[in-house]
Amino acid sequence: MTKPVFDRADHTRRMEWFNDARFGMFIHWGLYAIPARGEWYRSHAEMKREEYDKYIHEFNPTNYDPKVWARAAKEAGMKYAVLTTKHHDGFCLFDTAFTDFKATNSPAKRDLIKEYVDAFRAEGLKVGFYYSSIDWHHPHYQVYGDQAHPQRNDEAYKDYKFDFNIYLEYMHGQVKELMTNYGKIDILWFDYSYDNLQGEAWNATELVKMIRTHQPDIIINDRLEGTGNSSLKTEAPNYFTGDFVSPEQLIPPEGMFDKVGNRIPWEACLTMNQNWGYVARHGNYKSPRMLVRKMIECVSKGGNILLNVGPDSKGRIPTQSMQIMKEIGEWMNLHSESIYGCGYAGLPKPDFGRVTRKGNKLYFHIIEPTIGPAPLLGVPLSTVEKVRSLADGTELYIIDDFRTQHYKDVTFVWAPDANDDTQTAYVIEVTLKEDNAADSAKVEGGSNVTGGIA
Repeated sequence: MTKPVFDRADHTRRMEWFNDARFGMFIHWGLYAIPARGEWYRSHAEMKREEYDKYIHEFNPTNYDPKVWARAAKEAGMKYAVLTTKHHDGFCLFDTAFTDFKATNSPAKRDLIKEYVDAFRAEGLKVGFYYSSIDWHHPHYQVYGDQAHPQRNDEAYKDYKFDFNIYLEYMHGQVKELMTNYGKIDILWFDYSYDNLQGEAWNATELVKMIRTHQPDIIINDRLEGTGNSSLKTEAPNYFTGDFVSPEQLIPPEGMFDKVGNRIPWEACLTMNQNWGYVARHGNYKSPRMLVRKMIECVSKGGNILLNVGPDSKGRIPTQSMQIMKEIGEWMNLHSESIYGCGYAGLPKPDFGRVTRKGNKLYFHIIEPTIGPAPLLGVPLSTVEKVRSLADGTELYIIDDFRTQHYKDVTFVWAPDANDDTQTAYVIEVTLKEDNAADSAKVEGGSNVTGGIA
């Protein structure tokens, strides 16, 4: 049988919408919302299975309304979402035939994934599934000596016998259910690979073949291969490598590249506070202003941002998370053109902030006010057709006088409203003359350019 190979042309095709969307919602939700100490609680506490499994009898999210979640995501400017169908604890939010440890056997008595899919689709959002490749509940998953299993240090499991092939049949079977029972799915987000469990340890080629048979347009992250080890960075990616790299709680200093310097797709997954799953006393929330600026940073480096919420056991997204999304949405309502479909601009990073690009449009984000006119580095005045405030379309004045005439490759723009340093980010939209369109296409194609507009 011919071994399948990574198809670059097909990869480019299926990534089009993802590279345009730039902003999505991550949702961590499960039984761990009841003890409310995070999604890794069972592992950190080294809790026995029977102690943790009792939470299934309490899981009754009477306030779960995914329509509210979807509306909040859309109003925030998010274009897609990824929800945990099963996390490391093994509890399934969907009605799987492979285990009784699922929401339909809890007081919820509902397939919570189906409702999520329907609600987010109704708002026009792309739908993604998170699926944990590891499973602390399954009897044939490795235990003693494992990096993360709750009983990793329990001597009673030192000689525990398990058949990992049985677990793989379970894993593949559940993924097939997710790929066939809910219509078109846009993203599949695996988590995670480590130690002896990477790549073909998951029978990854067969798994991805099955996935693409049922969902040919689906986008898959890189974590079957090994977190941080994506062969997407190489000249010959593995078939199962995934479509994008997924740095966690970190924004790459300059973006992500393959070995010859071409930019590759990536998505930073970030929390609003310090936790993925619900924690009763969250604290340390990032401000909406900071999160918008981090989104701008990701896009300016050619990446996406997947921003997490952790609903409580009743199915409510915390009030503070909802308020943060509302404020992000207010900024996006005026400035989303500088985010959607934009990417690396091929220009030096301005001292005052960041710059993104889409075609012959440049978007300079002023985060730190300038003294006098804003210098648009790498943009000669001869290449500029017009300059506007993105928020309201106001014409901005180009300053060409004794102060600026010695800087031949810089256009200086007077934007007095940008001097309000309480703003999240003031955006200057620069339209380049059409004869610079070829340079725009070259930069968008992914080359690691650091110069300016010719």
